[in-house]
Amino acid sequence: MTDTRDDSAATAGERSVESTHGRRMRITLTVWRQPSPRVPGTFETYDVPGVSPDMSFLEMLDLVNERLTHEGKEPIAFDHDCREGICGSCGFMIDGQAHGPERRTAVCQLHMRKYRDGDHITIEPWRAAAFPLIRDLIVDRSPFDRIIGAGGYIGVSTGGAPDGNEIPIPKPVADAAMDAAECIACGACVAACPNGAAQLFTSAKMQHLNLLPQGQAERWDRTINMVETMETYFGSCTNHRECEAACPKAISIDFIALMNKDYLKAQFKQRRLVGQTFP
Repeated sequence: MTDTRDDSAATAGERSVESTHGRRMRITLTVWRQPSPRVPGTFETYDVPGVSPDMSFLEMLDLVNERLTHEGKEPIAFDHDCREGICGSCGFMIDGQAHGPERRTAVCQLHMRKYRDGDHITIEPWRAAAFPLIRDLIVDRSPFDRIIGAGGYIGVSTGGAPDGNEIPIPKPVADAAMDAAECIACGACVAACPNGAAQLFTSAKMQHLNLLPQGQAERWDRTINMVETMETYFGSCTNHRECEAACPKAISIDFIALMNKDYLKAQFKQRRLVGQTFP
């Protein structure tokens, strides 16, 4: 596994804040521009003066787009929504790293204080066969939706809402399910993986249901359906662990092991008898 990100509190980028705080930086930005999948793309370079260290990376792109629009040029197209690291909409490669140089951080949470005055930054979309390009930095991540649709559901009884503590759940199990549920489906795991695999995403979305009592009714069907749908679009996992390093929520590859275990067990489960035995 190759991970060049710096976890220390005194990275070069952060030290540069002392010299840039209170004044603006000048950044050279190289961006992949492609108006549609049918037209060849190319890198274009922009001079970006007036960048505040307090800007987020997306705010810096907003600044670039305002200037491009003022000049009568097409702005850079990129996905975004909440800008709080929750929705998973934003995401692209920054200098060859998914979401950029800061660990456990989505693009929208990355700030320009990580960079120095005069830095040259290159950004491009996720590069994965399962994520065809739509325009500039935007890719089609609908295969994720198909995985969720294949088995990401639970059966519930209608009626009044049950008491939150009615079903006792051991704290380690609840904590593990919450860790899996942190996945924001940004696609960084697929983009970082040399095989274009989606095991980390699929296992997280699967195990946050499979680990809990409420998710047992459809556990085995869910596992088979989600895995087989995943394998229709994505490559195979060979334990490079790049997905874990790139994930902005630090989802553990332990969930891939749990998914593989459930998938193997699901092949032998007689689902007509599942209600008569413990899963």
